[in-house]
Amino acid sequence: MDDSNPFLKMFQDPEAVARYAEGPPPFVPGFDALHRMTDVLLSEAAPADAHVLVLGAGGGLELKALASRHPGWRFVGVDPARPMLDLAVRTLGPLSAQVELVEGYIDDAPENQFDAAVCLLTLHFLDRAERLRTLKEILRRLRPGAPFVAAHSSFPQDPAVRGLWLSRYAAHAIAAGADPALAEQARQGVETTIHLFDPEEDEAILREAGFRDVSLFWAAFTWRGWIAYA
Repeated sequence: MDDSNPFLKMFQDPEAVARYAEGPPPFVPGFDALHRMTDVLLSEAAPADAHVLVLGAGGGLELKALASRHPGWRFVGVDPARPMLDLAVRTLGPLSAQVELVEGYIDDAPENQFDAAVCLLTLHFLDRAERLRTLKEILRRLRPGAPFVAAHSSFPQDPAVRGLWLSRYAAHAIAAGADPALAEQARQGVETTIHLFDPEEDEAILREAGFRDVSLFWAAFTWRGWIAYA
C-alpha cells in the first residue's frame, strides 16, 4: 500500500485522530445502521464464540459495536496507523479485553482460521491489484463458509455522472451538519486520491478473489456494502 496517500497521513495526525469519531456519520449515510447490519449478517453464520478479523480497525467504532453485542466473540483488529489503534483502545474501554490489536496490514494478521471478517470504509484506499491481493489474503484466513462483510466508497464512474455523485456526497455531509469547507475538501480528496470503481467492478473483484455468494446489502449515495462467504 502507498503510505504517501494523504488519507493515510491524516490518520497519523493527532488532531484528525482526536476528531475521528465525529467524521464518518455525516459523510456516510446510515453509518450506525451499517454497524447493525454488519452484526446481523455476521451473526447468521458466526458461532457464539466466534473469532473475528477486522481489517482497517483503527478508531475502534465497529469493534465496539460488535463486541458490545457479543461478549463471547474475540477479535483481531488490524490497522497501519498507530494513533488510530491507540484511539481504538480508548473507544473500546473495558471491551478491549475481547480485542487483540495489530499494527500493520493484512499480511501482519495472524494466519488463523477466523469465523468471520469485516472490512469497513477501507478497501477504497487500495488500487485494484492490492485490493485483490488483500481480499485473497482475507479469504485465506477464513474457515470454509465464514461470512465476510465489506463496505466502502463505490459508485458509477462514468464521467457523465461521476461528478454529480461526488457533489451529492458533499451535499449530504453538509446537510448532516459537516462544515461546508471540510465537505468540499473531502470531496476533492475522494475525487483525486482514493481508488474508485463501479459497484459492478467492486463485486467482480470480490468474486475474483474467491468469495462466493456475493450479495449487495447496502447502497447509500456513494457507498456500497456486500456480504460474501469463504
